Amino acid sequence: MRKNLILTALAVLMVLPSAVWANEGMWFLMHIARLNYRDMQRLGLQLTAEEIYSINNTSLKDAVVQFNGGCTAELISKDGLLLTNHHCGYGAIAELSTPENNYLRDGFWAKTRDQELKPKSLFVRFFIRMDDVTERILSKVDNSMSEEERNRIIREESGKIERENSEGGKYVVSVRSFYEGNEFYYFVYQDFSDVRLVGTPPESIGKFGGDTDNWEWPRHTGDFSLFRVYAGPDNQPVAYSTANVPFKPKHFFPISLAGIKEGDFAMILGYPGRTNRWLPSAGVQQNISYAYPAWVEGSKLGMDVMKKYMDKDNSIRLMYATKYSQVANYWKNRQGMIDALTKHRTVATRQRQERDFQRWANRAENRELYGTVLSDIQAYYEATNFKARHDNYLLTTLRTASLSILPVRIKNSVDAMLKTDGDRRKMIQERIFSTIDEQYESMYMPLEEEVLAAQLSLYSSKSDPYPIAPYIEELRRRTNGNFSEFIAQAMKVSIFSSAERLKAAVQLGDIDIIEADPIYKISNALFEKYREDTPEQQALDAKFSRAFRLLVDGTRKANPKRAYYPDANSTLRLTYGTVRALPKDPRNDASLNFYTTLRGKVAKYKPGDEEFDLPQRLIDLYNARDFGAYADRAGYMPVNFLTDNDITGGNSGSPVLNGKGELIGCAFDGNIEAMAGDVIFDDKLQRTINVDIRYVLFIIDKFANAGHLLEEMDIRK
Repeated sequence: MRKNLILTALAVLMVLPSAVWANEGMWFLMHIARLNYRDMQRLGLQLTAEEIYSINNTSLKDAVVQFNGGCTAELISKDGLLLTNHHCGYGAIAELSTPENNYLRDGFWAKTRDQELKPKSLFVRFFIRMDDVTERILSKVDNSMSEEERNRIIREESGKIERENSEGGKYVVSVRSFYEGNEFYYFVYQDFSDVRLVGTPPESIGKFGGDTDNWEWPRHTGDFSLFRVYAGPDNQPVAYSTANVPFKPKHFFPISLAGIKEGDFAMILGYPGRTNRWLPSAGVQQNISYAYPAWVEGSKLGMDVMKKYMDKDNSIRLMYATKYSQVANYWKNRQGMIDALTKHRTVATRQRQERDFQRWANRAENRELYGTVLSDIQAYYEATNFKARHDNYLLTTLRTASLSILPVRIKNSVDAMLKTDGDRRKMIQERIFSTIDEQYESMYMPLEEEVLAAQLSLYSSKSDPYPIAPYIEELRRRTNGNFSEFIAQAMKVSIFSSAERLKAAVQLGDIDIIEADPIYKISNALFEKYREDTPEQQALDAKFSRAFRLLVDGTRKANPKRAYYPDANSTLRLTYGTVRALPKDPRNDASLNFYTTLRGKVAKYKPGDEEFDLPQRLIDLYNARDFGAYADRAGYMPVNFLTDNDITGGNSGSPVLNGKGELIGCAFDGNIEAMAGDVIFDDKLQRTINVDIRYVLFIIDKFANAGHLLEEMDIRK
């Protein structure tokens, strides 16, 4: 009996995920009062749970938005002014830039509201409320159902819930699954599409350090930009119009100039994109050995081709700045994940946890439902390792080579056009022409040809033994694996070689012309392989989905008293912790290694260097010690600081708040030790890197002479 008790206790301690530290977790706001409030108070929170999240009253949630579907931003004025990262606004800034008005290089600051610039497509999403519908949905399904039947019923019930809460289309409603299908919540949002660029520092400030400093500490990056949300006269969403007025938020964050010290409470609200904290050991091993190495190699290849052309011509650099930045970020992330997960021996740790889970699962009362969970999971990964490698080579081809995607997109649009007539057909054709113009404005054909040929060569040579797309295999044999000459010849006759040729083909409305095109054949072959879903794979996926759901379910039942948090999935979360230093680092001039200074930034300055150049005006301000009201009490000009909050991609741009709910910074990155944070949380070394709000205000006021923007903020000393 005592032996069984000891084994059960071990299972409680070792089951996935590991014990939650005070600063670990991405928590639902509606659960703060029940799960986290006392702990947050102990660390320094001075607000009530109701002041953080309330449906009926103003709360912190009302000042946080999802920015363009992939980042976070916060409202910092009564007139809809938004603060987010420079890298979050990068695409919009690049779109608005021209060789004559290069806002990426030179920065931009609107002196008046009518000078604020509207990108073609940019939106923010406000969170209205959420609710638990687990009981309602799970009452419709049971474990005797097939996964296909279960998923169909869940989709149908989710659709009903979404329609019930949309108020006739006023709101966007999304039912989301958590804990691998063991809980369900619905989220109500409101979208605003009139969002305009207000200000951005030059990238020598906003992107200082470039790829070299990305995911590194000490950091000296002014990673911020400013936008404004506009609305109709009733403060509701409306399409862009010069008649629109600044949005009036229910709440915006006051800004603290009081400074920070180690141990200060810090909380972050944002939209973390994706974590896999429940990932089984075999899944971790698959990523380390198969998936991530392919992603790293394919991404690096695409980056090398892009950079070769970007370095030759500034206009090409502007065309590809956003794509290059996105690919580079994930390239470094995936390599860092390989290194960190290997260093932490995550596979071995998970295997030990799984052995303890299996002991619990083997108990008589658990065996029937949970006994084969881990063996089913192991079998799935053994069957899909080579597929994972293949899929990542394929994905990096689709992500870096525009000509691998565009032909299929255009063909699908032409199919839709040919099914209509009259005004409807004309409208679709105009939309296709607009897409063509937009795409070809941001494509340089010699680059596109080279990156497509290079990626096809890599994909076709490195995906064995998993079978590649049949047409690509045929071309590989014909070209002996060297696609360069074939692509060059194909582009000479392809309708996709120019916008004019493609528009002419679309206007003819002859689908056979598109389908016979050699570049379309490549694109279609890649997409058919990407969408391939064999009955064998469906059966594997279904068995794995059930096993993974039961693994998470059983883990939580083994210790129901523990406070669990769900994996991130781009829904609003709160994470809390403290300002916290890393061990002393000789590269950081700061007296304590939780902040960096302008002195350290100037020390990194390399005139003319793409990553470490600085504007002369910033150097002059530093030499004159002209820091205004934004210097720390100790006299230095702060730039970045560290907290031990638990964040991931999607949290970029998130507000960092003190115990009073005042803004002290803007989150923008993690340190290299945080690379494995999607899978594990390292309490000792994992950190969030933030722009100090005082540096943001210093750049706006002293560097950019845009002090008029500060007049609409609530700045507290």
